[in-house]
Amino acid sequence: MQEKIFKTEYAGRKLTVKTGHLAAQANSSCTVQYGDTVILATTVMSKDARDGVSFFPLMVEYEEKMYAAGRIKGSRFIKREARPTDEAILVARMIDRGLRPLFNEAIRCDIQVILTVLSIDGENDPDVPAIIAASIALHISDIPWNGPLVGVRVGQINGEWVLNPTNAAREKSTLDIAFSASADKVIMVEAAANEVDEKTAYEAFAFGLKHAKPMIKFIEDIRKEVGKEKMKLELTEVECPENLDDNQKVNAEEIAKLQEECKAKAIEKLNEFLFNIPKGSKRARKDTLHQVYDMLEEYLLEKQVGKERRKKVMEFFEPFIDEQITTAILERDQRVDGRKLNQIRPLEANVGLLPRTHGTGLFDRGETQVLSVVTLGAPGDEQTLDGMETSGKKRYMHHYNFPPYSVGEASPMRGTGRREIGHGALAEKALVPVLPDKDKFPYTIRVVSEVLGSNGSSSMASTCGSTLALMDAGVPITKPVAGIAMGMASNEKGDYKILTDIQDLEDGKGGMDFKIAGTCDGITAIQMDTKTLGISLEIIEKTLAQGKDARLEILDVITKAIPAPRAELSQYAPRIEILHINPEKIRDVIGPGGKMINKIIDETGVNIDIEQDGSVFITATEPAGMKKAVEWIQSLTKEAVVGDTYEGTVVKIMDFGAFVEIFPGTDGMVHVSEITDKERVSDVNKYLKVGQVIKVKVMKIDDQGRINLSMKKV
Repeated sequence: MQEKIFKTEYAGRKLTVKTGHLAAQANSSCTVQYGDTVILATTVMSKDARDGVSFFPLMVEYEEKMYAAGRIKGSRFIKREARPTDEAILVARMIDRGLRPLFNEAIRCDIQVILTVLSIDGENDPDVPAIIAASIALHISDIPWNGPLVGVRVGQINGEWVLNPTNAAREKSTLDIAFSASADKVIMVEAAANEVDEKTAYEAFAFGLKHAKPMIKFIEDIRKEVGKEKMKLELTEVECPENLDDNQKVNAEEIAKLQEECKAKAIEKLNEFLFNIPKGSKRARKDTLHQVYDMLEEYLLEKQVGKERRKKVMEFFEPFIDEQITTAILERDQRVDGRKLNQIRPLEANVGLLPRTHGTGLFDRGETQVLSVVTLGAPGDEQTLDGMETSGKKRYMHHYNFPPYSVGEASPMRGTGRREIGHGALAEKALVPVLPDKDKFPYTIRVVSEVLGSNGSSSMASTCGSTLALMDAGVPITKPVAGIAMGMASNEKGDYKILTDIQDLEDGKGGMDFKIAGTCDGITAIQMDTKTLGISLEIIEKTLAQGKDARLEILDVITKAIPAPRAELSQYAPRIEILHINPEKIRDVIGPGGKMINKIIDETGVNIDIEQDGSVFITATEPAGMKKAVEWIQSLTKEAVVGDTYEGTVVKIMDFGAFVEIFPGTDGMVHVSEITDKERVSDVNKYLKVGQVIKVKVMKIDDQGRINLSMKKV
């Protein structure tokens, strides 16, 4: 292996690519260094095609390594990296969604792309360099691929566009748009924003795409120098049918002729059934297609076509159905359910369905139905983050569940998959900009969206359901948020039409899934995938505009169901009291080894969370327990005020005076001269005894916190 080094400037920072020095057994490998963030990308393709699979077996893995950040995992028992964090899964999905459309979907060889984070500087997010690394590794490999692409991130600070903002700059940005792009098209989008308008979002894409072009040329130049010749793959195997001799091959012309005959018969049935049941269900359309498929199988059997040849002939079916649906949209503005191109399916929104939960929302859009449920918890219920990049606490969580019955299937229910994590994160991101600040609403908030029925964009239905549930729970969100999935029908000639609210058969080849969430005032989240080689700025602009109309229509339905967040929390939700104490008193509340705080919790049934600034959050479900805990903590942390009078207990007598405990753990001294003004005190014991309760007045508190008390001034 001969090491080659390539350098360029990207967003004002040096980007270095090295090839030929690591992972020699892979089909290709490279490292990309951006700042001090270093990514290793490797690609491998199996020699043989996988038998019996009807999909393209691409695997994209993104591996976070704790050593990259100079950290050791926080768990006391497990120090090795285990399953990927949610953040790693989301980055893997981002990379996958950009790469996948650029492969021929007829490939049946296993292809695996692994991105390993070797070093991270905390300044440059590794997702963009990881996208670039994956693109370079595939482009210089012998694996067939229609790249390259480049990763781009765009921010906006004080009205100025920023290319690939640092992590610190992203905190100040009004939007955060990351996308994969070719020289002139956008392939994948993952965006969060603080209610930006459609024009601003469009301009962000235009700005990023302009800066993608030089990087595409940079990658092409790398391929010219070190790239391998692409392999020629047999994308369709020719097998021997049962009714032919083993040495005979399937006659390609005969296959093509049979396919044309089947297409003619299929068109008759599709026109008769599929497009004539405009209000039919997903199941009805699925049954229709099964009937057409079975009819064609019977036709081929009548013609004595063998099993293997029948299988080969019927390979045309799914692409043909996609083509017919696309043609109907492009030529006749005809959708399978009879809707107009910009029409949303029937909408319904309901709240308050469950008696004991803290807030519920049920959202229906056509056959897509999502039940979202809110649970409010104590500040201590926040999720602890312990990843390569992330640490700290997470206050708002959205979890998305997609059971098999939601699509009418029976299958094993395993752990949470990548798709569920991705959809949950999208709905979570959409609502973060409208959540109340912690100082106004200190609760930990968990929303769970249960997909009860799925036929098109359950993630955007989860966003709508979450809005309903949060408002029903009394969470004071600033505005409702709604989401819509936009689609597209297009052909190889470049004709296209934008679709509002796509469903089942409308997500085929030549399409896109462009999800947009936001309030009445602007966009809060975007996610886009495509089954094309990318979409133009013109398509993005039209989709954003058409999506806004749909979003406003959905928001109208939501606000009719519940116009504003409820003024009161559910009677079953916990209540939180906030006390502000002197930070130096925190130790008094906690006690040695946590003895005091645990005693309060055990005896009152509350949860107590204390922050370093002296904020004490007391969470309780019972008013009596709350009252007792508040009074207890107040007594532990009460501070003396000069001029105030208190009732205290004598705890120690000295020759020069007595020490009096005015609060638990707080003593002051009564000097002999302050015991009485009737006579000079020579023996303190004649006036005071240990355990005696007396009234004293605070005369002075010195710089060291020592309290001077007086009995005679009371």
